[in-house]
Amino acid sequence: MIDETMQMQPLQRRSKKAKYKYKYQYKYGEEYAQADVQKKIIAPATDNRFEEDTEESAQKQKTIAQEKQSTETQQRGDVQHENNEQTQEKKQQTKKDDAESESDDSDEDDEEGMSPQRRRIILFGIAAVFVIGAIVWLLLWFFVFSQRVKTDDAYIGGNQVMVSAKVAGTIIEIGADETQRVVAGQVVARLDPVDATASFKRAQANLAQAVRQVRQQNANADQSNALVASRRVDLQRAGADLQRREPLLQDQAIAPEEVAHAREQYQAAQTALTQAEQQALAARALVDGTDIENNPTVQQAMAAFRDAWVNNSRNAIVAPINGYIAQRQVQLGQTVQPGQNLFTIVPLDSLWVDANFKESQLQHIRIGQSAEVTPDIYHGDVVFHGRVLGLAPGTGGAFALLPPQNASGNWIKVVQRLPVRIALDPAELRQHPLRIGLSTKTLIDTHERDGTVLPDKPAQKPMAQTRVYERELRDADSAAKLIVLRNLGPVAPAATRGKSTNK
Repeated sequence: MIDETMQMQPLQRRSKKAKYKYKYQYKYGEEYAQADVQKKIIAPATDNRFEEDTEESAQKQKTIAQEKQSTETQQRGDVQHENNEQTQEKKQQTKKDDAESESDDSDEDDEEGMSPQRRRIILFGIAAVFVIGAIVWLLLWFFVFSQRVKTDDAYIGGNQVMVSAKVAGTIIEIGADETQRVVAGQVVARLDPVDATASFKRAQANLAQAVRQVRQQNANADQSNALVASRRVDLQRAGADLQRREPLLQDQAIAPEEVAHAREQYQAAQTALTQAEQQALAARALVDGTDIENNPTVQQAMAAFRDAWVNNSRNAIVAPINGYIAQRQVQLGQTVQPGQNLFTIVPLDSLWVDANFKESQLQHIRIGQSAEVTPDIYHGDVVFHGRVLGLAPGTGGAFALLPPQNASGNWIKVVQRLPVRIALDPAELRQHPLRIGLSTKTLIDTHERDGTVLPDKPAQKPMAQTRVYERELRDADSAAKLIVLRNLGPVAPAATRGKSTNK
């Protein structure tokens, strides 16, 4: 029994050593486990030394083993107590460190002047600022921003004046190129004047000839009037002769043949007078009721002369308005036809903005409302001020070459846009020039909603006009009158012209 007990004790000690080692290693760390193992190794070595001396000391060894076991139990309790004390010390140290960190933070706050009460005041102040800002934003939105509409789908528009040829010809001179400025009446191109000059000379000669022909007709009418007067005198003479001879025939103082002859002469004078009067009427039919300048023949010749003059002057193609050459579509030596576009002139002092607003933004837009236009070309540094001229009668898609047919096929609703035309201030345009097609950001102030959506009155004055072509007709009339005056010559007075010769 003693031997079995002796053999079992090392096994039990080994199992206990492994158990304690695992327990202390898991709970308190590696250093506690190693310390416990060393303590356990000493006791078995001592026990083995006493067991080899004698079997009689077995009982004593057992007692010693029990004492050792109690000692180990006490040691384990001491170790656990020490571990608990260390754990408590660590907790106390942690609390102490936290307290020190809090005291350090409070010291720093005190050094910076940020007490908790002051910090709360600052936080409440920041919150109040945000609340006030939100209230101000709501007020601005309700009273200002909600009554404005804006879009960036807006572009500069303007007149594009097409300059075309009015007569056929060959280009021999180009007076202006793209980007250059021209003024109204300035020659921008010239045509070969050979054909037009020949036609002009022919019309000039025809007008002079017509004046002379009318002069001749007037002279013939005067001559016919004189012939009528002569025939009237002949008739009076023949009548007097017949009256003298008829009483003598009753007294048989003259032969009946003389009376018959006098009567025949009277009838012949009557016939000659009638013939002269008819000839006078025919001659006066071409000249009665008008002078030479207003005679139909002369007027017809003057009209032909004006045509030739205008066609000759139109060999010089002029700019109808002030502006800048945007496109030049003609070259030297090119043969052009009437109506063919040669230049495009853009007047940059009368531009506008076509702002395409969504249909949901058009409810409060009225004619005459103020607008602000910010073109992208000046990077937002320049703001133009204008007013609403009107709203287009239809969307862009309605006037497209191929308008959408929503009534057929699949349909997808798309928010439509309507062009709103805004006039710009000419003074601002002169100070900050713009170009057609530039992008802008447009804002319309809709506070004033008393205006109309559609204009109720027709246009009272021309939108644009030019007077450069009036000079052509005025110069042609002056030249025609000069030709007429040069070919009138001395005019003989005709007292009997236009008077009736019938009694």
